[in-house]
Amino acid sequence: MRTLIVTEFITLDGVIDSPGSGSHPRAGWTFKDVPFVEEAYEIKGREQLEAGAMLMGRVSYEEFAPVWPTMEEEFAEYNAMPKYVVSSTLTDPEWNNTQVLRSLDDVAKLKQTEGGNIIVHGSATLAQGLAAAGLVDRYHLLVFPILLGDGKRLFGGGDPYTRLDLVEHEAYSNGVTKAVFNVVQ
Repeated sequence: MRTLIVTEFITLDGVIDSPGSGSHPRAGWTFKDVPFVEEAYEIKGREQLEAGAMLMGRVSYEEFAPVWPTMEEEFAEYNAMPKYVVSSTLTDPEWNNTQVLRSLDDVAKLKQTEGGNIIVHGSATLAQGLAAAGLVDRYHLLVFPILLGDGKRLFGGGDPYTRLDLVEHEAYSNGVTKAVFNVVQ
């Protein structure tokens, strides 16, 4: 069985909306508002190397697909690996090696296949749905010392009770903290 990992840039108040770009009024908060410290992003490179597939929602797909393929040096592994989009409306994905899944049941079937980790970037609605369906195995969080107040959140008000086990953590000089949690099944 494959491990499904939700990885997020997240504010201290739980917002994951528009960390690099997007429609949030403070879009780009990861790089505009917090000094860059290279070692804080080590986990991102590790995720690419360890992942066997990427899973995303339609909105994240529409944001990533025009940009990531042009950034071959930064995202070579992601561009080459299988990508899956959970969507009821997307019909013909153009990003290399991308397949559409129609439901969380399809995601559950994907988890049963052979291969490396399945990594979920962004996709707040999808991440909440995956958590509610009991499909998330691990969270990789880079927590930024920012309060945005509003925006898409990783954890919604209706999330089921979930116990997490902290398996890796580190704090960096810019105030960002890394927290890796396994979901206790």
